[in-house]
Amino acid sequence: VQLVESGGGLVQPGGSLRLSCSASGIVFRLSALSWYRQAPGKQRELVAEISHLGRTNYADSVQGRFTISRDNAAKSIYLQMDSLKSEDTAVYYCYTQPQIGDHVWGQGTQVTVSS
Repeated sequence: VQLVESGGGLVQPGGSLRLSCSASGIVFRLSALSWYRQAPGKQRELVAEISHLGRTNYADSVQGRFTISRDNAAKSIYLQMDSLKSEDTAVYYCYTQPQIGDHVWGQGTQVTVSS
């Protein structure tokens, strides 16, 4: 199982970025996936998750600004991030759990929000 993130970078406050996560080695259409982030000196936290049926859930801090989506044909999920704030600066990770107890993380992509 492999997850590969892309799309991070440097953006000014109020700007937008779109992260992508490409998955392999799983039955993608039956898999729930999530985005987490970890800022320096802080614990990793859930940002958004999407079920295999497309149901979504967001952290309160990003609700209304971020949108998670999936494309089963492309075996990918996305995180559209709008109205970015400095506190959104973190390494963003893609995550899935193919089986109970089997945790799979991507390598992470850096998002920096700064003027």
